[in-house]
Amino acid sequence: MSITRSTPLEKVIQKQLAGRLAEAREVHTVGDFLDFLPRRYIDANTAGRLAEFEVGETAVLVATVVQANGRAMRNRKGRMLEAVIEDADGAQARLVFFRAWGHEQKLIPGATALFRGKLEAYRGSFQLAHPEYTFVADDESASVYASGLIPTYLAVPKTTDLSITIAMQQVLGSWEGDDPVPAELVDRHGLPSLHEAYRLLHLPTSRADIGRGKRRLRYDEALVVQTALAARRAEQDAQHGTPRVAREGGLLSRFDERLPFQLTAGQVEVSEQIAADMARERPMHRLLQGEVGSGKTVVALRAMLATVDAGAQAALLAPTEVLAQQHERSIRRMLGDLAEGGMLGGDEHGTRVALLTGSMSKSARQAAMLGIVSGEVGIVIGTHALIQGMVDFYDLGLVVVDEQHRFGVEQRDALRSKAIHPPHVLVMTATPIPRTVAMTVFGDMDTSELRQLPSGRAPIVSHVVPAAKPGWLQRTWSRIAEEVARGHQAYVVCPRIGAEDPDAFLEEYGIENPWADDDPEDDGKPVMASVLSTLDKLRAEPALAGLRVEMLHGRMSADDKDRVMGEFAAGEVHVLVSTTVIEVGVDVPNATMMVIMDADRFGISQLHQLRGRVGRGAGGGLCLLVTDTEKPETLQRLAAVAASNNGFELADLDLNLRKEGDVLGASQSGGRSGLRLLRITHPKDAELIQLARVDATELVGTDPTLRAHPALADLLAERLDDDQVAFLERG
Repeated sequence: MSITRSTPLEKVIQKQLAGRLAEAREVHTVGDFLDFLPRRYIDANTAGRLAEFEVGETAVLVATVVQANGRAMRNRKGRMLEAVIEDADGAQARLVFFRAWGHEQKLIPGATALFRGKLEAYRGSFQLAHPEYTFVADDESASVYASGLIPTYLAVPKTTDLSITIAMQQVLGSWEGDDPVPAELVDRHGLPSLHEAYRLLHLPTSRADIGRGKRRLRYDEALVVQTALAARRAEQDAQHGTPRVAREGGLLSRFDERLPFQLTAGQVEVSEQIAADMARERPMHRLLQGEVGSGKTVVALRAMLATVDAGAQAALLAPTEVLAQQHERSIRRMLGDLAEGGMLGGDEHGTRVALLTGSMSKSARQAAMLGIVSGEVGIVIGTHALIQGMVDFYDLGLVVVDEQHRFGVEQRDALRSKAIHPPHVLVMTATPIPRTVAMTVFGDMDTSELRQLPSGRAPIVSHVVPAAKPGWLQRTWSRIAEEVARGHQAYVVCPRIGAEDPDAFLEEYGIENPWADDDPEDDGKPVMASVLSTLDKLRAEPALAGLRVEMLHGRMSADDKDRVMGEFAAGEVHVLVSTTVIEVGVDVPNATMMVIMDADRFGISQLHQLRGRVGRGAGGGLCLLVTDTEKPETLQRLAAVAASNNGFELADLDLNLRKEGDVLGASQSGGRSGLRLLRITHPKDAELIQLARVDATELVGTDPTLRAHPALADLLAERLDDDQVAFLERG
């Protein structure tokens, strides 16, 4: 019988063992079994050490029996066995078996075995109750573990590591699957074959074997992702787009003439890249990531004006109504009468700007939709309302997606589908993305970066405020009053809306609150600051007497949100108590101070984003990170944010601290990843990603459907399910 990766495992190894693997570890096929990699390797020559494990953990170590005593049990029939084992350091642990039969004859002084069991504390010493064990000196073990390296796997009930290794020998002896990576690439990078890589990992003869085997599988993972992205790039390149070029003396030229400031070198460079993309007969697909306050909106607006100059329309998709409204106000302010084309007092070269959100009145929405379908509106700014079926465009030429990570592939594609011809796409994010993440997740897009801040912008000064220290929080409120006395304004950001709704603080993100189990009624658990309670406190705070304090959060009506933001922008509101709804896009140059309550509840990148709402004018900025935590690692994280205003530097730190999360799924951070071995935080793995990107581009360039590489096509189908492909397509 021909053995392939999809062959049921029970047809190759002993059925009882196959059944246990399937039930305990979802291992059903030969491929599943080959990918059931050892968790660790123990060198029988140096043995394991008890010191490596904490009480409560599953200890796996090689040790020698130094004492064994079988005796009858007092309160029940039968015999029990107590033994003492000693590791290579001389540390000892007690073994106990309440059924001595079968163990008493084996576990005798001098016997050396691999022991696995939960490490417990008993009467001041370590104990393992009913551990599994495999002798490493008997004939069978000696032949399997001839090198002295013992692979150990995730625990499978009633199954020893030795039995798994013996079964793996059987599988590797009968499986001769096709290598999915072309031989020339294997040779080019000095990689072992796939069959050899699995042998090196499951049956190693040295530590170097393990490293070589893992490097091959990591490369395979990188190649799978990069080939999927290269296929998307090839598909996009094959599409026929319409060039959108600004005309001489047109809308873009008039806008540039009126700019009250000089574009930064970075803005000029990125604008030139975008203009070159949009001049081609294939759709642009570019990611623009920039430092907070670096001027991404101006760059995007210039691209939109060029699109209008070319006779088409541009749409900006924003994740929240507050951000959409802010974009509309900001763009109207920058354009002036250029945003009132065809209207009384409008510039003859101008266009019209329309806002479209779900909470608009029916008449306002219908008026906006009529202007969009007729072509009178050149620039459309909106939320998810833009992608509704009844919204039609006259000629959609450019799609700008702001804060891309908050949208799914279906939403973005629904907007693109409203174009007559494939539109150009510009994706923006104000959260700097580490290069390795960008290569892995956004690798199908050309990438631009804005790191330079506009001239004249003062740096933001940040400090950590320990709320538990007497007087510190009071001083914070006094500091707000001082800032207002200078003619400025302040934000106070809270992680949730109200005490009755502890899950609401991330509602603008649509993700689950990781502290959802915190009970606000339980004084023994942390209680996060809320907008409602903080609003009441600040209105009653003597230091802020006479100041106007208002609130803003995602559950307010659109009219109320728009009113409050308008009054804050006009300087009529002194202090705005808000959730993270103001995190991106909100631009009030007179706001110079921000207080972030329970700052330890936010991630590094989010803190940096929030902080970026101040210091946008000549008055500079101050950000106070309030926390009552005493955890050293959390305080270290907050101190790192306070010490640096470099978003790209902080993004790398965030990646290293929180790990990459599931780069092939929705998990935002943590150890889980859709990639099994590849770790994009590791420099050597980043190198593999770059190699795989070059290789994938070459493969897809000569064989877009991978017809000549069926094994690689099969690997892509096996490793990337529909959800993961959709996640990669989110760009």
